[in-house]
Amino acid sequence: MKAAILVVALSAAVAAPAAGADKITKKVFSSEGWTRPYYLYVPERAGAGPSPLIVFLHGSGRNGLILVDKWKDLAKKEGIILAGPDSKDSQEWNTIGDGPDVLHDLVETISKQHPVDPKRVYLFGHSAGAIHGLMMSLLESEYFAAVAVHAGALPPDTYSYADRATRKIPLAIWVGTNDRFFSLAAVRATRDALVAKGLPVELTEIKGHTHDYYSRSSEINKAVWAFLKDKALTKAPRFEKIAFIK
Repeated sequence: MKAAILVVALSAAVAAPAAGADKITKKVFSSEGWTRPYYLYVPERAGAGPSPLIVFLHGSGRNGLILVDKWKDLAKKEGIILAGPDSKDSQEWNTIGDGPDVLHDLVETISKQHPVDPKRVYLFGHSAGAIHGLMMSLLESEYFAAVAVHAGALPPDTYSYADRATRKIPLAIWVGTNDRFFSLAAVRATRDALVAKGLPVELTEIKGHTHDYYSRSSEINKAVWAFLKDKALTKAPRFEKIAFIK
């Protein structure tokens, strides 16, 4: 099935952190004829057996490091492998340059080197990455176990992506009531459109919170992991290649 190209972009508001000690490593993987950078964190506990993997989708103007850095302490405690790819253009996520094939190639690359549980691969996105994460969840509902996002909503012309969700993938959205980029009306409309298609969507509205994920990341991450950690595919993951109009 062909789908129109969609570009997701939103201006950034907070400076990126420096890499944390020697815990996070910058690596590369190959996809779609390109060499792509990503940031990887593998806690010691991951060596004990199959471990969950979270793939992060950063906001506009960022790179893959920032969300991995904000998650690494929780990941060390919980035994979660973290991976943060850079989008092809740091200002946006694009369904051609950053689509399902790219995320699939990243996960498969990591799985060949580390003990990833294939039934517990998740996405977490913020802002522009949140929009992209929601779209990827609908396009690859049998590959990702669950998807959670902070500060994001689907453009109405992509609601039809839900028709491709052959599995009722669990979804969760966190948004601040004072987010100047994503209104409650837009986020609630996304939830309602997906629920109408039979998808389970949890929406958490954080009173007084703005678009600034980073200042409350510890609190938000704990809530996100509480949602994700018990979600798992009931059978082997299935990935579907999708052709986009260029």
